[in-house]
Amino acid sequence: MAESAAMQSRTGQARMHWPCLLMALAIMLIGSFYPPFLVGAEGRSDHLAAMLLFWAMAAGFVRGVGFVPRGRIWRAAFSGTACAVAVTLAAWVRWGS
Repeated sequence: MAESAAMQSRTGQARMHWPCLLMALAIMLIGSFYPPFLVGAEGRSDHLAAMLLFWAMAAGFVRGVGFVPRGRIWRAAFSGTACAVAVTLAAWVRWGS
């Protein structure tokens, strides 16, 4: 298997990644219970920020439950780093520009 040794426990199984899972749960709850969070200053949907947040949510759930894809592209797209980068970019799009 081509999985990273850092992402595996001593039994050979990937472990849960709690920061990613908690971030995904937070995004899910905020998006569900307060949808105006995804509305821009002009009162219209901010599609770029929503896309980045939903990518972060997907990556957070995938990595958070301990799944590590085998393919390099999928592993990069659904990693903890991808989750953090997507949240950071979403915050920059939402409040920085």
